[in-house]
This record gives sequence, C-alpha cells and structure tokens, in this order.
Amino acid sequence: MADPALQTFCCYPPDRANISPSVMVLMEFNSRSYNLVCLISSLIGILGAAYQMLPRAEAVSGHRWYSVTSSRGRHIIQWLAFADLLASLGVFFRSVLKLNNFLYPMENVPITLCAIFAAWIQYFYCVTWLWTLCYAFDMFLALREKPGYPTLYHMLCWLLPSVTTAVGLAILYLPNADCHNLGPGESAFVRILPNYLLTYLPMITVMVVNPVLYLCSLSTVTSLITSSLAQFTRKERTIIDGVKVKFGLILLVFYVCWLPNLVNSFLLWSEWYNLPVQVVSILLYCMATLNPMQALLNSVVYRRASDKLISPFHRRAKKEPTETTPLVPSDFNGSSLVS
Repeated sequence: MADPALQTFCCYPPDRANISPSVMVLMEFNSRSYNLVCLISSLIGILGAAYQMLPRAEAVSGHRWYSVTSSRGRHIIQWLAFADLLASLGVFFRSVLKLNNFLYPMENVPITLCAIFAAWIQYFYCVTWLWTLCYAFDMFLALREKPGYPTLYHMLCWLLPSVTTAVGLAILYLPNADCHNLGPGESAFVRILPNYLLTYLPMITVMVVNPVLYLCSLSTVTSLITSSLAQFTRKERTIIDGVKVKFGLILLVFYVCWLPNLVNSFLLWSEWYNLPVQVVSILLYCMATLNPMQALLNSVVYRRASDKLISPFHRRAKKEPTETTPLVPSDFNGSSLVS
C-alpha cells in the first residue's frame, strides 16, 4: 500500500534494546496474515483493473449531453485503470516475496529490493490519485463544451508522482537505510515526516477538490437538461438523480479506500507514545484490503452495468465505439446511471 509507515520497514530493523511498543504494533506489516490479505486483495485489484481496460461498445444516442464526455472520459478511465493495474501488481509481487521471507531488511540486497517495491507502489498509487483528479476536472470542462488538456494531464499524472516519490524516499533512505535508529542531531520530523507530506498531499488534494468539481458539474448537467427540454418533470429529475449517484459513488470509493491511511498516519504522529493498539491493527488490515481494491471498485463506479463487452471473436460494426461512460443516459424513462 502507499503508506509511509510501511516504507520505513525497508530500513534496517531497530535495535532490540531500543524497540518501542509502537514499532512492535507496526511489525504487523511483516506478518504472514497481513501479507496474505495484501496478496488476495491485490489479486482482486488486478482482475478489476484488467476488466476495466477491456473494450466496450457504446450505445448510440442523438442527445448532445449523452456523448459530451465521449472519448475524453474513456481516455482518462483507461489510464486510471492502467495505473491501478501496475499498483496492484506491485502489492502482489511484494506480498509474494514477503511471504517467502525475501524482503526482510537484514542486508543490502533485500533493502534495495524492498525500497524498489515501496517506490513502485507509492508512485503508481499517486498516479491513480491524479488521474482521478483529472477525470473530475475534465468532466467539469467537457460539460461546458470546453477543450481538455490531455498533454497536461499526462505530464501532471506521470511526472509529479515521480518527483514526490523520489524526493520523499530519498530523504527516508539516504545516506543510509537506518531510519529507525536515528543518530545524534537527527529528527523524525526531518527524516520521516517529509515522505508523509509528499505522499498524502496529492491524496488530500483529490479529497478536497473533486467534490467541488462534481458539484459544479452536477449544476451544469441540471442546466443542460432543463434548458434543452424546457421542462423539469419526474423523468428529468430521475436523470439528475442518476448523475448524483454516479458522482457520489466515485467520491465514496476514493474516500473509503484511502481514509484509513490518513487516519492511521494521524494516530501515528499524534499518539506515538500511547498508540491505541487495537484501532491501529484494524486500520492496517483495512489498508491492506481497501487500497488494492480501489481497482475493482473503480471498475464498478466508472462504468454502467449495461455496457457491452466487445468480443474479439465477433466482427465489429462499421462504426466503432469510443466511449462507455456517458454521464447522462439517452433513455428518459428513468434508466439508472449506475447499477
């Protein structure tokens, strides 16, 4: 998972004489049960991301607001699924190695390999957060019939995480991987805190900005429907309620998957000398389950259940589909956006 506390366990273990009860609680990261949970949830995440990336047919509609987010939304969803896939693969491979006792930091090779997996997982999860932000921003623009900025999206989503990950982990692991045993003049605020800040700043940004963008987009959808149809009956209200559900589920998935990380980090920094052991243990297993499951949950909330998979064994229609996630359905009899 993209958790800075876990990344400290790529450092050399603390001296037995100086090990604190709080560190003992976090040693659950290395337990067999914890890594089995990570293994299973990451495998489910891999399947969910792969399912998300499968091509689907687009329902044809003559309504302008039905296709206003066509290829732009599809493009972002595909890249989000790709990043989810790679992040889940990182958790999966790390769990396999942990279960085979290969990543315990007792010598230089396991430390290096452990740090590589820590960077891999943190980087790609940060990429997913930024693609989530870009999706909300692009929907905001598309519904106003404004052009998107795909080049800027790619630069933001692939370059910014590389900087935050490299800087945060470099401060943590260099010049030595001994972050548990701080020497004279060294402080946890200087050695460990920067990685927390660089990890969670993108996540918190999404949690704050996306609800605002979706509220603005919902207002635009309402205006589009009422102005185009010149009426506001039960059918139009049902359509708008469907958009609310879709946006609400996207936000809910993100909060459910990542709030445990924020709460756990807050407890570690505020209650380090008196950690609530049971609460922290529950949070650790929530993180192990929910972080990789983001890929599966995204495959549900970013698509409609009525989407049709394009089989490679059947001849395609002459006009190929380009988008599978319209915000507003063409059926005015109250069809649901999410199922």
